[in-house]
Amino acid sequence: MQALVRLSQFVGKTFAAWVLLFAVLAYFAPAQFRWIAPWITVLLGIVMFGMGLTLSKDDFREVFRRPVDVLIGVLGQFLIMPGLAWALCQLLGLPPEIAVGVILVGCCPGGTASNVMTYLGRGDVALSVAITSVTTLLAPLVTPALIWLLASAWLDVNAGAMFWSIVQVVVLPIALGVVAQSLLREKVKLAVDVLPLVSVAAIVAIVGAVVAANQARIAESGALIFAVVVLHNGLGLLLGYLLGKLTGRSIARRKTLAIEIGMQNSGLGAALAAAHFSPLAAVPSAIFSVWHNISGGLVATWFQRIANSPEDTAADRPAGETAAV
Repeated sequence: MQALVRLSQFVGKTFAAWVLLFAVLAYFAPAQFRWIAPWITVLLGIVMFGMGLTLSKDDFREVFRRPVDVLIGVLGQFLIMPGLAWALCQLLGLPPEIAVGVILVGCCPGGTASNVMTYLGRGDVALSVAITSVTTLLAPLVTPALIWLLASAWLDVNAGAMFWSIVQVVVLPIALGVVAQSLLREKVKLAVDVLPLVSVAAIVAIVGAVVAANQARIAESGALIFAVVVLHNGLGLLLGYLLGKLTGRSIARRKTLAIEIGMQNSGLGAALAAAHFSPLAAVPSAIFSVWHNISGGLVATWFQRIANSPEDTAADRPAGETAAV
């Protein structure tokens, strides 16, 4: 069991490398990965179930202990990234399917990888987990509404169907994870230790499936999508930090806001795009999944060099308590 835990920790820490490796493999050997496509929603559900296993009452208590901090993060998440996505699509005149894909990933909630990056960057991990939890629980209502508002100019958007998809692949698995944790307790603690391995395998499979299904189209427009993703992610990180500065947050909380806002639940974006639009619309999410883990790691390394404010505390949870996705 200890060997499995060590392997899980290693895979979690090197997540970006695994995603990049399998994205490249799927591009050059697409036939080996296409069979995964029908399982994308199931794989995402497994990741979300793992997130539910890691949630505790303390995570939600943080919402009531620091409501202003959490509100700033939630508003930043659902205003900055969707707004940036829409603006980039307009400025660059993106084709409809790609534009919808970019907007879709911009409208998704934060992913739990942001919790790990916040820990590595010496940010406020408790706040990061609280923001991720709240944005994820709000996603069934907010994400379809934003996509309908911003993307319907390019393609028809069925917000009701998307709502139900998010309930199925996000809310229900998380709820089941929380229930399992409350009923099984000690047994769940053993499972949590290997969650990074399970989560990484699931996200890598999702990315591989999306890349394989769109290999020819990525060859045609992959450079354009990559450039948009890098701009979207980079501006999100920057504006998230500036939001923290403008609202008078401490340095640790500015780091947290930067990472929370700049990093998305791209697995959800890929699943929604594949289910409700087209395989090509899922490509921005797949590329975002690769890139934001690389950029997040680089930003976290840079943040390590920035001293926190005196009022910042070190009462953060270890990164191993959150699923690395």
